[in-house]
Amino acid sequence: MPFLAATPVEKMTRPYPRRWWALLVLCLSLLIVVMANTSLIVAAPDMTRDLGLSSSDLQWVIDGYTVPYAALMLVLGSIGDKYSRRGALVAGLVIFAAGSVTGSLVQETGLVITARAIMGVGAAVVMPATLSLLVAIFPRAERVKAITAWTATSGLAIAVGPLVAGWLLEDHAWGSTFLINVPIAVVAVIGALVLVPPSRAEGLDRIDYIGGLLSIVSVGSLVYAAIEGPRFGWGAAPVTAAVVAGVGLLAFVAWELRHPRPMLNVRKFAQRPFSGSMLAVLFFFFGTFGALYYATQYLQFVLGYGPLETGVRLLPLAGAVFLGAATTGQLTPKLGVKAMVGTGMVIGTAGVLVLTRIDPGSSYADFLAPLMMLGFAIGLSVSPATDTIMGSFPESELGVGGGANDTALELGGALGIAILGSLLGTAYRDKLTDLVGGHLPAAALGTARDSVGGGLAVAREVAKNPAGGAQQAQALIGAVRESFAHSVAHTSLIGGIIMAAGTLIVLAVLPGRRSGAEHAPQEPARAAEGPAAEARDAEYSDSAP
Repeated sequence: MPFLAATPVEKMTRPYPRRWWALLVLCLSLLIVVMANTSLIVAAPDMTRDLGLSSSDLQWVIDGYTVPYAALMLVLGSIGDKYSRRGALVAGLVIFAAGSVTGSLVQETGLVITARAIMGVGAAVVMPATLSLLVAIFPRAERVKAITAWTATSGLAIAVGPLVAGWLLEDHAWGSTFLINVPIAVVAVIGALVLVPPSRAEGLDRIDYIGGLLSIVSVGSLVYAAIEGPRFGWGAAPVTAAVVAGVGLLAFVAWELRHPRPMLNVRKFAQRPFSGSMLAVLFFFFGTFGALYYATQYLQFVLGYGPLETGVRLLPLAGAVFLGAATTGQLTPKLGVKAMVGTGMVIGTAGVLVLTRIDPGSSYADFLAPLMMLGFAIGLSVSPATDTIMGSFPESELGVGGGANDTALELGGALGIAILGSLLGTAYRDKLTDLVGGHLPAAALGTARDSVGGGLAVAREVAKNPAGGAQQAQALIGAVRESFAHSVAHTSLIGGIIMAAGTLIVLAVLPGRRSGAEHAPQEPARAAEGPAAEARDAEYSDSAP
């Protein structure tokens, strides 16, 4: 067997023998692009202090990654289909590593945001490539297991990102949280060349670049408006972005309906398994990323845990993801996609609603059960939803399928952080104003109302001021903690209501098992993959025990 994987998947007549090692490379690649989103949560306090970040600056350091990540996945997935899926994976990892190196070296806010944007472009290449390669490499009988491992990796990264970042921040500056991506990306590139076979779509003669441009404009504008509007006010920029997103979406749909080879066949949304699964992924990550965003702040600012301590306390979420993934692997074939996705969404919604019980006296124990419920829900439901989405696409559009799935995931996470983060900030400011509005100078009150970190910083200054003293500082700290606990409970109630509405919508859209509709899209998609794919499946079926 040659050292480098050189035989294209399309020319194989038997299942690729090193496919499980290839899956390890794909999961490693996925791990770092998801970790880049979550690790910054625990690095944010150090970055804020060292760079003098405002609330708006910090938001865009986080979301500078999200906008290109969400906007470009559909187009870059299609380009990977046409030219080389493995080539796209390698190129994306190189771009991602370059952005990481840049982010670790710069010391100016605008350059940090630029570095994060470069990483977002790399992630937009990597993530759909991992899914399209997975589906291309694995025979149909093993694909659910492989996608379950892929999903579990996403959940693992949600918890491992803060853990690794917290460990680094114990002895190193925040730039180390960028630099840790580089050796992992190098290993993944080498592993891709050695273990992942080349793959590209057959018969894909041209790419719908106009549809791709419309999708970039629509999704990018929507994510920008969702981030900027709720958090910083609906001024001219976010309103314009929202209008552009709406007009761009209508233009995209109209263009795709008329194009002979559309970037994304929008008629797929008439297929209930596809549209229901896309909505499920979106709502799952809306609730999970939103809850993780404010739960992590509570652990750090209110309970006083350091970055490493916070990361350790998020590990039960990752363990619950693996438990849910193991459960869904056993039950989905018996109960069907709707039962598993619906059950997971109910558990995830309940997890968010449990956080409405948070009060100033809450401890880590009050967050443990909700975090585990969210993790178990992800493991239980996202894998069958992703498998359904990918099963709706023929071999020539696997990159587009991965891009569609990942866009729903990233858009849901961006909306969760933006909308629930905005509600959190509003509730915190209103409550703190009620408690201490008449007892602080205007400038100090403005700083304290900006964030819970700002409130605690003002309390430290009050303690140093002879006119204030330790007693007044302690009273302000109590007010800040009470306000933030109130905002967590209030935001969780609204988030839970949104998740509950999403659950009802998904259950109404997904077809029942008896209808057989949930499997219908997969058969024509597989038939379109050509004789080589059919031969690989037949070979696997003949050799399987």
